[in-house]
Amino acid sequence: MVPPETRRLYAEEIRATAKIGSETLLNAFSTVPREDFVGPGPWKVLSRSAPGQMQPHVTDVSDPCELYRDVAVFLDSSKSLTNGNPSTLAPWLDALDLAEGKSVFHLGCGTGYYTAIIAEVVGPRGQVTAAEIDPALASQARASLARYPNVRVFEGDGGGVDTGARDAILINAGVTHPPERWLDSVTIGGELVLPITIDVGMPHIGKGFVLRVSRLASGYAARFLPAPVMIYSCTSGRDPQIGSAFGQRFKSGTSDSVRSLRREPHSPEPSCWLHSTSFCLSTQPVG
Repeated sequence: MVPPETRRLYAEEIRATAKIGSETLLNAFSTVPREDFVGPGPWKVLSRSAPGQMQPHVTDVSDPCELYRDVAVFLDSSKSLTNGNPSTLAPWLDALDLAEGKSVFHLGCGTGYYTAIIAEVVGPRGQVTAAEIDPALASQARASLARYPNVRVFEGDGGGVDTGARDAILINAGVTHPPERWLDSVTIGGELVLPITIDVGMPHIGKGFVLRVSRLASGYAARFLPAPVMIYSCTSGRDPQIGSAFGQRFKSGTSDSVRSLRREPHSPEPSCWLHSTSFCLSTQPVG
């Protein structure tokens, strides 16, 4: 058994490291039993690189209390697949502006740990649909999330799922652009959070930044979160031409100037940070 104090200190570490202010989200981190979503112990955990060191530190642990730190837990060492550092995912969840009763779509749920965090925040009146392309992970997620009657797990490529209208969409895999179907599915007042990544020469892995798109009555506000990310790719959500354009723009170091996502047809303007035929990231605010 993991003592409640250990869980509470874990949530406080996430608060301090990830600068999270939502008490509801932090309560979810202190409630969901992480050990139920990462397979049986002992576990391999991955700590962030220490100052002055290049490589992160891998440790074998058998005490479930050791899972309640800001570490990533290996789900498949042969693929270098982990469930992610809580301080990496927590800002993405915070950016979704979750609340009780909201409807959420989560692509790339893995074994379901962060899906369970979402389910705790939206409560029994909320609805969560999670998609996972890996059959073994999807099966584990379905079993671990069975305690939540408001969660449905879909096995397959989440990029092709008809999400329906959603208050929040979390894409936990790298894409090169926000597809129109996701932009259409977000309700007014809702949030879409997705990693925009470029290829880095490693199979199925990309590097980039997380884009938060907020749908307003007057358009789509958009901002990149400050921390870079390296993540597995969503193969159905990648366009080489757009990915190359993003790569050039990321090199400019000006991604923090983006303020909106425009969908109406228009000619390229000085305010177009990245212009394409289907969408444009602009430095102009909405309206």
